[in-house]
Amino acid sequence: MTSTRVRVRVRGHVQGVGYRWFTRDAAEAHHVSGWVRNRRDGTVEAELHGDADDVEATLVEMRRGPVSARVDAVEVMSIDAPSPGDASGFEFRQTS
Repeated sequence: MTSTRVRVRVRGHVQGVGYRWFTRDAAEAHHVSGWVRNRRDGTVEAELHGDADDVEATLVEMRRGPVSARVDAVEVMSIDAPSPGDASGFEFRQTS
């Protein structure tokens, strides 16, 4: 099992359509921890931690999004530094 940590930025019509809840549900279904939040620029940002295959499965779902969303782009960046509280669970964070 290879552990990975990525930061994700999602562009498109992704706010006000349940995208953050969709992301949390996808992450939890794949046993991925991390967080998700809206950004003031209209994007959604997330950090995912877990087995590389599980993180990739979550990203596949995030690229699709909920039916009411329109995902134009998903930018994924690998990160090395641990984040505070990234050990388990998936949380919503405040808009930044």
